Amino acid sequence: MYTRRILKICLALWLLVGGNVFAQNEITVEDIWKKYTFYPSGVPGFNTLPGSDFYTVSTKTSIDKHKFVNGEKVSTLLSDNDLIEANSFLRIQKINDFSFDKTEKKVLLASQKESIYRRSTKAFYYIVDLNKRTVKPLSDTTKGKQSFATFSPDGNHVAFVRENNLFVVDLEQEKETQITFDGKDRYIINGMADWVYEEELSQSCYFAWSPDNEKIAYLRFDESKVKEFSMTIYGKLYPQEYKYKYPKAGEDNSLVEVHVYNVKNNTNQTIDLGDNSNCYFPRIYWLNNSNDLMVLKMNRHQNKLEFFKCNLTTHAKDLVYTDENSAWLDVTDDYFFLDDNKSMIVTSERNGFNHIYYVVFNGQITPLTNGKWEVANICAVDKAKKLIYYLSNESNVLNRDLYCIDFSGKKKKMLSNGKGWNEVTFSPTCRYYRNVYSDANTPPVYTLHESSGKLLNTLNDNAAYVEKMKTYHFSPKELFTFTTADNVELNGWMIKPPHFDANKKYPVLMYVYGGPGSQEVSNSFSRGFDFAWYQMLAQKGYIIVCTDGRGTATKGDEFKKCIYKQMGKYEAIDQIATANYLKTLPYVDGERIGIWGWSFGGYLSSLSMFTGGNTFKMAMAVAPVTTWRYYDNIYTERFLQTPQENAEGYDQNSPITHAHKLQGKYLLVHGMADDNVHFQNAVDLVTALNKAEKQYEQYFYPNKNHSIYGGNTRYHLYMKLTDFVLKNL
Repeated sequence: MYTRRILKICLALWLLVGGNVFAQNEITVEDIWKKYTFYPSGVPGFNTLPGSDFYTVSTKTSIDKHKFVNGEKVSTLLSDNDLIEANSFLRIQKINDFSFDKTEKKVLLASQKESIYRRSTKAFYYIVDLNKRTVKPLSDTTKGKQSFATFSPDGNHVAFVRENNLFVVDLEQEKETQITFDGKDRYIINGMADWVYEEELSQSCYFAWSPDNEKIAYLRFDESKVKEFSMTIYGKLYPQEYKYKYPKAGEDNSLVEVHVYNVKNNTNQTIDLGDNSNCYFPRIYWLNNSNDLMVLKMNRHQNKLEFFKCNLTTHAKDLVYTDENSAWLDVTDDYFFLDDNKSMIVTSERNGFNHIYYVVFNGQITPLTNGKWEVANICAVDKAKKLIYYLSNESNVLNRDLYCIDFSGKKKKMLSNGKGWNEVTFSPTCRYYRNVYSDANTPPVYTLHESSGKLLNTLNDNAAYVEKMKTYHFSPKELFTFTTADNVELNGWMIKPPHFDANKKYPVLMYVYGGPGSQEVSNSFSRGFDFAWYQMLAQKGYIIVCTDGRGTATKGDEFKKCIYKQMGKYEAIDQIATANYLKTLPYVDGERIGIWGWSFGGYLSSLSMFTGGNTFKMAMAVAPVTTWRYYDNIYTERFLQTPQENAEGYDQNSPITHAHKLQGKYLLVHGMADDNVHFQNAVDLVTALNKAEKQYEQYFYPNKNHSIYGGNTRYHLYMKLTDFVLKNL
C-alpha cells in the first residue's frame, strides 16, 4: 500500500516536472517576433571581392578579407579605428552597405540608409582610400542623400543618382559633374527606375558604366502622364498625403528613353529605339568593345523580348535576337554576352521548359540543356574555359542542384548531392563558390567549394539552430504528392503536431501563396519566422499544409501558363481540391479546415474561401489584392492583358465579385500605407461584404506598407492571427 502510494507520488512529480519542462519549451509569438529566437544564422557581410578569389565578412567593428580556398581570414580591410584615424572629425554612423573597387584600394560606404521602395534606397556615401588612409564624403551632404553610388571599372570615378538626376564624381580631381538637369519629383527620373519598373522588372538602378570607363548608359523615365496614387500618413495634427506615380492595369506608363553620356567630352547621346509608347526597356548591357550597347525591348503584352545591338559610332540598330511566348515571358538576369561581341548565353522557355541556349547574333540558336525539367538560373559563365554553372530541378522537381555544362551542351555534371536545395555564389574567377544548402528539415549550411564541387570548408552549419529545433520539439516537414479530381498532380508539405496520433482527428490550417511562377513547396528549409509559427500552431494541435497549384513554377509552361487571361480561377480550384483531399485522410477533421495567405496568398485565400462553399471553416487574408483592376499594369497585364481587352478575366476571379458567397469566419488585415497592394483593395472588399450583409473581422495598420513591419507591428499582427486561428479553427 505504502509502495503504491510512493509510486503515485513519484508519477505525479514526474508528470509535473515533465509537463513544466515541455511548457518551458513551447514556442510563443514573443519568441518569434520579439526575441527573434528562431532566426538561422548566416555569414554576415559576405560579398565577393572584384576580380579575385577572396570575399568579405563583417564583424561588429571591421570588414575582413577571407580566402575562398579555405575560408581563412587574410586581413582586416577596414575597421572602426581606421575610420577614426583617417578623419577624426568625421563621425560616420552605422555602416549599412559597402563595395570595393576592382583594385580593392577604395571602398564606398553607405550610412544612414533609408528605403524608398522595395529595392531602392538612398544614403550618405563615403569614399575610403585604403592606400592614402583617407575618408571623405562622396558628395556634399547638405545637398541630400545619394542612390546607387557605383565605381567605374577602373575605380577612378563614381556615378550616383540624387533627386532624380545623375551625377559623376572624379575621385582624383575631387570634381563632381551633374549629368542630367531635368529630374523632377513625379515627372522625370534619370538613372533609376520608376515605381513599377522597380517592383515588377526587379531592377531599381538603371545606369551602367562602359568597360572602358568612358561612358555611362542610362534610362530616362518621363512619368508625367502616369496617374498618381495618394496615401494618408497619420501621426500629426493634420495627416499628410503622400503621392506617387502608380500605373494601374490598362493605364499609361512612363515614356522611357535610353541615353549615353560620355564622361571624357561631356556629351549626351539619345539611342533611337523607335516607338516607346507601349513597351518596356527592362535591361541595358554594354558589350565588351564599349562601343555597342545591348538594349532589351519588350512589348506591352510581355510575350516578345527583342535584343537590339546599338552601335554608338555608326548609330546602327540591329535586332540580333528575339524571344517569344504564346502567353508571357519573364525578364531575368540570365543574359551573358561573350567577349567576341557577337554571341551570348541566355535562358528561354521557347520549348515549354526553361533551358539554356547558345545564341549567335542574327544566327543559330543552340539548346545546351533539354528535358522536362527546368533551369532555375545561371550562376556563372566561365568564358575562358567555356563552362556554364547553373541550378536546376533535373534530379527532382522539388530540388535545386548545381550543374556544370560546356558551351557545346556536353560534359554535363551534377556538382551538388541531389538531395535538397542549393543557393550558389561564385568567385569572379569562377574557380570557387560558396554554397548555401538546406532541405525540408535542415537549416542553411554555408560551405566553400572548388568549381569541381569539392568541399573545402564549412563556414556555418547552424548546429545551434538544429539543437534549438530539438529543444522546442519541432515536427518534421513532410513532403507529399496527390492527384486532384481534375487529374492534376500537386505537390505539398505538411507539418503534424509533435505527438501526432493517427487515430485522432486534427484541424488543418492551409498556407497559400500561389502567384504565377512562385514556389512554396520545395525540399528546402522554410523561412525561419513562419516555420517557427507553424511549429507553434502544431504544438497547439493543428496540422499545417501548403500546396503549389497550377500557375506555380518548376513544371513547365503547360502547368504554369494555363492560368493565362484567367488568373485566380485554377489556383483557387486547386486550393479547394487540396482541402477536399485532406478531408479523405483519416486523421483530418474535415469540418475544421482553414486557409490563410499574404499578398497574392491573401487574394487566393479570399477567393478560395468565397468560391469554395463550406469547404473552409475560416480564412485569413493579409494585404490581399481584391481586384486586379487596382494592381499595377506590368504585373497584371503580363497574365491578364489589359482590362479593356479582358474585362471578364479581371472580374470573374475577383474576391469582390464573390464576396456575397462568404461562409464561415473571415479576417482581413491590411497596411494603410501599402504602396504595393493599396489599402483601396481592402476598403472595396469591405464595402462588398457589408452590402452582402456578411459578418467578418478586420484589422488595419496605420502608416504600414505591404510588409506590415516595424516596431512591434509583426508581433502584434501574429498575435492577432494566432488568436483568430485558436478561436475559429
